[in-house]
Amino acid sequence: MALLPALFLALLAGAHAELPGCKIRVTSAALELVKQEGLRFLEQELETITIPDLHGKKGNFYYNISDVKVTQLQLISSELHFQPDQELLLHISNASLGLHFRRQLLYWFLGIYNFFSTFITSGMRFLLNQQICPVLYHAGTVLLNSLLDTVPVRSPVDELVGIDYSLVKDPVVSNGNLDMEFRGTFFPLTEGNWSLFNRAVEPQLEEEERMVYVAFSEFFFDSAMESYFQAGALQLTLVGDKVPSDLDMLLRATYFGSIVLLSPSVINSPLKLKLQAMSPPRCTIKPSGTTIAVTASVTITLAPPMLPEVELSKMIMEARLSAKMTLRGKALRTKLDLRRFQIYSNQSALESLALIPLQAPLKTLLQIGVMPMLNERTWRGVQIPLPEGINFVREVVTNHAGFLTVGADLHFAKGLREVINKSRPAIAGDSSVPPPSTAAA
Repeated sequence: MALLPALFLALLAGAHAELPGCKIRVTSAALELVKQEGLRFLEQELETITIPDLHGKKGNFYYNISDVKVTQLQLISSELHFQPDQELLLHISNASLGLHFRRQLLYWFLGIYNFFSTFITSGMRFLLNQQICPVLYHAGTVLLNSLLDTVPVRSPVDELVGIDYSLVKDPVVSNGNLDMEFRGTFFPLTEGNWSLFNRAVEPQLEEEERMVYVAFSEFFFDSAMESYFQAGALQLTLVGDKVPSDLDMLLRATYFGSIVLLSPSVINSPLKLKLQAMSPPRCTIKPSGTTIAVTASVTITLAPPMLPEVELSKMIMEARLSAKMTLRGKALRTKLDLRRFQIYSNQSALESLALIPLQAPLKTLLQIGVMPMLNERTWRGVQIPLPEGINFVREVVTNHAGFLTVGADLHFAKGLREVINKSRPAIAGDSSVPPPSTAAA
């Protein structure tokens, strides 16, 4: 009987589990690149360590070792691989270190070379252990974490909306991959606590050939369009000379019967054309491609100065756009094309027939005047959660049922040291650096 309550709680938890809008998989193919750049950074850090002077006496032997500098560092053998439950494991062996120092020695008898050699070697090893361990600790837990701090988690996309890349669960590490699930949702900047329920298909990642794979569900794109809709961005108003002259003449001719009955002060008023989305557009991703469905109202009025507007017509516009996704650097960009377009009246079928002559010129207006503005915004792209200085290269986009995946390799546009130096806080007096004795232990 105890099994039923447990099963009920498990189902209840699953029903409330948040689905990711974005997933990222880092494969073992990326680790060699990460390892080489990471080791180069560690070598640069170790070459800057300061080793204190060593001086004193032992019996009749007096010594002073000063100006110790690291002249050469080689991390000959190293391995970086995924390890379940431990995430990443870095193993370094057969490392060699070259030193330069000044020595001052005073002794009262000859024949102590072996003693001197053993003593100096032991002393240098002790000093190096006291300095290298804190540097490795600091580089691994403080400086590299400052690099991870450059990953955007919740940040603005533009002046209207932001993107939330919060993790919805802990990363999962297997022998070959690191899988991460992100909320992947947009939100209006004016509504910080705004949320949208994710009903889309959960994206899946199966590939392992490229260094990185990123998957986006339909929810990722729907939340973007919902956010812009809530922010009031999905509307366009053209007045007067902003309306193409050919379209202006056609509209006045179409509604001549209504215009001629108006007062003379209104007849020659500027024409106003307003397009406004009636509901958030919706994205559909299929193996054959990605489409976006838009339903908008088209309102045509005369706008006399200092007088109320006079509505001539209000129609419904349905459009279907094709969307081509591209990854450049670390920005996901979209190019839109108008594929299908129709207008009709929600008042009567007869009025819908009267709108047929407006079909072609309004479609031309969308293609020439509206689509370039949309593409200018969508081509700016949205940043993928990667640390600064790392970009995607050799991208391949693949459509699936309900989601799309982008496979790519990684490229360090900047060295780790350059990125970390730019983002690191003031290190002096940093309490996160442990004392030498603690690190050495």
